[in-house]
Amino acid sequence: MTLRELGVRNSRVPGFEFFCLKMTAGFRLKRGYSLSAVTTVKIQLSDHFTYARLLRFTLPSIAMMIFTSIYSIVDGYFVSNYAGKTAFAAVNLIMPIIMILNTVGFMFGSGGTAVVAKTIGEGDREKANRYFSLFIYFTLALGIVICALGEIFARPIAMALGAEGELLEHCILYARVLFAATPMFILQVIFMSFFPVAEKPVLGFRVTMIAGVLNMILDAVLCILLPQEYKLLGAAVASAVSQSAGGIIPLIYFSKKNGSLLRLCKTQFDGCALIRACTNGSSEFMNSISMSVVGVLFNIQLMKYAGEDGVSAYGFMMYVSMIFTAIFVGYSMGTAPIFGYNDGAQNYTELKAVLRKSLFFIASSGLAMVLLGEVFAVPFAKMFVGYDAALTALTVRGFRIFALSFAFIGFGIFASGFFTAMNDGVTSAIISFVRTLVFESLAVLVLPLIFDIDGIWYSTVIAESLSLILGGGFLIAKRKKYHY
Repeated sequence: MTLRELGVRNSRVPGFEFFCLKMTAGFRLKRGYSLSAVTTVKIQLSDHFTYARLLRFTLPSIAMMIFTSIYSIVDGYFVSNYAGKTAFAAVNLIMPIIMILNTVGFMFGSGGTAVVAKTIGEGDREKANRYFSLFIYFTLALGIVICALGEIFARPIAMALGAEGELLEHCILYARVLFAATPMFILQVIFMSFFPVAEKPVLGFRVTMIAGVLNMILDAVLCILLPQEYKLLGAAVASAVSQSAGGIIPLIYFSKKNGSLLRLCKTQFDGCALIRACTNGSSEFMNSISMSVVGVLFNIQLMKYAGEDGVSAYGFMMYVSMIFTAIFVGYSMGTAPIFGYNDGAQNYTELKAVLRKSLFFIASSGLAMVLLGEVFAVPFAKMFVGYDAALTALTVRGFRIFALSFAFIGFGIFASGFFTAMNDGVTSAIISFVRTLVFESLAVLVLPLIFDIDGIWYSTVIAESLSLILGGGFLIAKRKKYHY
């Protein structure tokens, strides 16, 4: 039951809709309405989205991404505190390469959801399910190929990054275990994008929570109980098992008859659909690759200016920033099917309203994150590297500079995701490419020449502020084309 059905109108204040539902519930119960009908409000893509309804619909996607980040952070915590500083540096050195090879999931997830959501908005559910099935099957096949390539080239990749001796062996060990789980991890990533389209964002969060809790438990058991020489292996196995669970559970769910909008079915090869998905998702593909390349550049610069400690400090920053950026990524993921549906249904008034609400959410969240980052820099750092005073000092100083970027980073993420949802993959790809590979790469190469190691931390701040200008320019330039 919606507010309109309950007789409540003009609920434009955040939280007002929930308040009205609670207040109206008692009145309606006296007239024969059931409690479940009042308090359980199913949100559909065709609904009008108030602030409260928008946040309720996107919250599972946000929570899903935050929880994914948290269990990644827990993984880093156990590696750093139990396997040691060298093992922690190895994980952070090889991880960008692993993420580059897993970007296919992000590409078909974001690009595919735009195609499927628009098809649902046009009223062709059967065709939407064929597209959905095609993207899942094709992505799984690519994941198997990537797995094989990763296992073969793990050693030369680690050597190319400059790893030697014990650091090299740690990189190879961690990479080979993670590559074995690549097909399932790619499925987990693509399914995370499709759960909101299926109008089952809460189920997506539950799957992520199961995988995350499994990872945390295995991390604690294996990293603590195994002998020192096997602790890194234990952390890698914990991640691989949880990623596999995150891919297998939704695969089983969508393979059977279910209550969502989507179900895996028989399909046929459709090159045009795959190209559309690749084009739409090229921004996310480019963004993931660019971020990984930038991560490699950061590590190279940090090895030059601060050695292994610099890589460890940067690894900590990436872990903590995962939580903050996960909010923006999850919100963009959650709103993407809303934009795609309303574009397909030509409901431009609703599209414009959701866009304005989204920009307000991004701006206010960014400012709050900067404040949290500055206040909690010391306790966050001590949690990961408190065993080394010099490393802690380096990490705290770097993070307090780096945290300023949270004020801007959400706009670049959202602008790219918005144009992907509008099936404008070219614009989205330009934003992602320039934001990361151009702005950040140039900044991390040039600023250290002027400000030494502080220049490395400032590079993200400068790059994200420029990305805000770029994304805002495209939103203004495209407003007539997309009727917002």
